[in-house]
Amino acid sequence: MKFGVGIVPHDLKETAVSARLAEDLGFDYIGIPDSQSLWRELYLSLSVVANNTSKAHIGPTVTNALTRHPAVTASAVATLNEISGGRAFVGIGSGDSAILNLGLRPARLKELEEYIHALRAMLAGQPFNYKGRSIHVQWSDQPVPIVMSAEGPKTLALAGAVADAVIVHSGLTKDVLADTIARIREGERAAGRPEGSAEVWAFAKCNIADRREDAVNEIKMALVASGHHAFRFTLEGKNVPEDLQESVMALQGEYVASEHEQLGDTRNAALSDELGLTDFLADRFAVVGTPEDCLAKVRTIRDAGVDNLLILATSSDSDNIIRRFGQEVIARL
Repeated sequence: MKFGVGIVPHDLKETAVSARLAEDLGFDYIGIPDSQSLWRELYLSLSVVANNTSKAHIGPTVTNALTRHPAVTASAVATLNEISGGRAFVGIGSGDSAILNLGLRPARLKELEEYIHALRAMLAGQPFNYKGRSIHVQWSDQPVPIVMSAEGPKTLALAGAVADAVIVHSGLTKDVLADTIARIREGERAAGRPEGSAEVWAFAKCNIADRREDAVNEIKMALVASGHHAFRFTLEGKNVPEDLQESVMALQGEYVASEHEQLGDTRNAALSDELGLTDFLADRFAVVGTPEDCLAKVRTIRDAGVDNLLILATSSDSDNIIRRFGQEVIARL
């Protein structure tokens, strides 16, 4: 199994340091999330990462199908691939904080599917008929891996049908991962693709401390963000225990998009305890706790058949997460 890390670009000098540290400690992938209203610009941040690394694959984790026209994304990713020496990938999803902070609704599956087909064509230097108009990026001629973020059953199946890899944000427990991967494989079969055509990338919120309680407490806002994103629209097929469904649905109405992933005493950070969801969300969406806790969880994820574990390092000292995960988890595996 390979490893990746998502770095939130609060400060580009710090982003450069974090990227170098991650590559030195054995991370194979480095991603930057796209949320223009909250953090630094995606592709400028990725150019900083490109210029401060030499081996790691780099790309958006993830951008969306609404705030950037597919020709704009294709041109940006092709440029990133050029300046990084062929190390780029592009992660795409239906949209979260980037679109919620603009008052938009997430992209529908048909919109996402068309967007991905358009990206693939243009990155290969081919025109594409997008929403009734022919679009192109004439100078691009190098295909780049397209990675789709997915949670629900229909989205997972679509990802299996069209993506080179799938960032699964449906959960990290043994049973949930088995169900998730099965749905991706169903999508591959329905599209006539060989099994395993789409790599499986598991996405995890991460924090490491000497006491599990301390690690969990610092990232409650991130756990709530995962619950809000993964369980929106419907709980059908999402393996939520019946006794927690009311609380999970209440989370959808209480979540504050303008505080997405923000540290400190925010409304989002308080929600997990108020709704009795902290233990459930930590087990479902995080690699969190002591080094031994994290190592055990990573082994579960690896044994489920995951190809790449992508952690999001978000804490008051994200470099400490990168360092400890590299030294006390990756090195031991």
